[in-house]
Amino acid sequence: MPLILQRLLHPHLAAGARPRTPGQTSIPAAVPTAAAPRPLHPAWVVVFISTWLATACNVPLWREVAQLPGQGSLRGWGFAIAFAFIVAAGNAALLTLLAWRWTLKPAAALVVLMAAFGAYFMLAYGVAIDASMLVNVLQTDVHEAGDLLNLRMLGTVLALAAPPLWWLLRRPVLRLSPLRHLAHNGLLLAGAAAVIVVCLLLVFQDFASTMRNHTKLRYLINPLNSVYALGNIATKPLRMDTSKLLPIGHDAQLGATYAGQAKAPLLVLVLGETGRSGNFGINGYERNTTPLLSARTDLISARNAWSCGTSTAASVPCMFSHLGRTGYEARAANFESLIDVLHHAGLAVLWVDNQSGCKGVCDRIGQANTSNLKDPELCPAGGECLDRVMLQDLDARIAALPTEQRQRGTVVVLHQMGSHGPAYSKRSAPSNKKFGPECTSTSLQECERQQVVNAYDNSIVETDQFLDSVINWLAAQEKQAQTAMIYVADHGESLGENNLYLHGLPYSIAPDVQKHVPWITWLSPAMQQRTQLATGCLQQDLAERRITHDHYFHSVLGLMDVKTGAYSAGLDMFEGCRHVPAAARAAG
Repeated sequence: MPLILQRLLHPHLAAGARPRTPGQTSIPAAVPTAAAPRPLHPAWVVVFISTWLATACNVPLWREVAQLPGQGSLRGWGFAIAFAFIVAAGNAALLTLLAWRWTLKPAAALVVLMAAFGAYFMLAYGVAIDASMLVNVLQTDVHEAGDLLNLRMLGTVLALAAPPLWWLLRRPVLRLSPLRHLAHNGLLLAGAAAVIVVCLLLVFQDFASTMRNHTKLRYLINPLNSVYALGNIATKPLRMDTSKLLPIGHDAQLGATYAGQAKAPLLVLVLGETGRSGNFGINGYERNTTPLLSARTDLISARNAWSCGTSTAASVPCMFSHLGRTGYEARAANFESLIDVLHHAGLAVLWVDNQSGCKGVCDRIGQANTSNLKDPELCPAGGECLDRVMLQDLDARIAALPTEQRQRGTVVVLHQMGSHGPAYSKRSAPSNKKFGPECTSTSLQECERQQVVNAYDNSIVETDQFLDSVINWLAAQEKQAQTAMIYVADHGESLGENNLYLHGLPYSIAPDVQKHVPWITWLSPAMQQRTQLATGCLQQDLAERRITHDHYFHSVLGLMDVKTGAYSAGLDMFEGCRHVPAAARAAG
């Protein structure tokens, strides 16, 4: 029977099936299925994913490019298009190195997810991604990570990652023999390199000028910025010997002030977190965010103080190092820290942390962590404590240190949670919320900028109360100790200026608000007499004089009268008032 006639007479039959004759057993026809997608060549997978990465996942980059001078002109459009091809070809070159039978899809998925998360943080907070930023990510604890999670992050990541991931999942990839795969990958890599070279030649003058004058752009090329940063971290052991810790200050000895002392010195180093010098009332801020400190006349506030990094991971090891910022960044090996030198000198040293750790600085001395204590007032629901909790049981913690060392002197480091963002509203008690309304969202861009500033300023009010409490606690120890406090923040913060939030930009391009930090010193009368330093002299000398974290190591050693070859008087911020005649000190 002709096929067309069979279909007309038996429309229920599947294609190719024959009608059943009388007495014939019925055999169910196979249910038709949709044709499977044709396998795609691996090269096309690389091209499609690279194009998605260069476009959808690079919105922060193209937004920045659109603001360059000359954009909108024919030449500007030519530069932008060539730049887009360079970015796409760079991503293609990266994926080509991973485009093998068993690794292509997993590698592409990982790169897409990396790009989606990177795009979110660059869009939401205006950050740029380099090795220092990734170190921060790797060292972030559970509490800090929780502060960054929100629905906007979920929505952005899903919008950027879900379409290519779904496409990858559904699309079969053509299987090639190993030799063909190698040959095709070689051709694709050569093609990507050729595209980069041709595009660079077409716009070389504009490209070179833009990269030189707008350094931030290179940290926005997503996800190549993250891949480069990871490579930088992974190859660090090749550039620096991380297998050993070089000694420093093993020659440290206590100076003449310790001979026959009636009372031992007790110094508290408050390591601040995310402090903006310009938002401290004591430094001239229009808001009185430091009412308790501002009411005191015995404080020395260095208003022109600068950090050696824009993140905790960079600043803390640097400021406790003898190398200074330039030397620390160029170091060929890791050294012991200021904490070790104080310990070598025979002093009792204690590190109390209310945050995510000391970044290796305190690994060889006594430590305590207060961030998970249970206190109904200072540790509200949410798993973190206000900084004042560090003063609880501090006497007992010090008493547990070796007696012989305590009799010489004690140095205590209190590492704050301070004003760590983006959850600024969590960093102050209800009684210290002087400015409102606050931004309570961790998606800071959802709030009006003034609300973000309000929440941040309230965290400074909390720090004001904490520092005043530290000074009062030290004053109560004066019967048995000669006391002092040095407070300095590790880095500053962006609060929406130029659409930048948080911190961590590469130092060379970071705005001043991420590097200009508060630095406040208090010396008890007994400590002033011991060190021959007068508060009045220091107030005048340090009010506007520029100091940096480079001075920290040497200033602490100088204040504690620790003699070592690692000490440099030229970097001791107290040295200028140490040789003032007695009459002038008395007048001060």
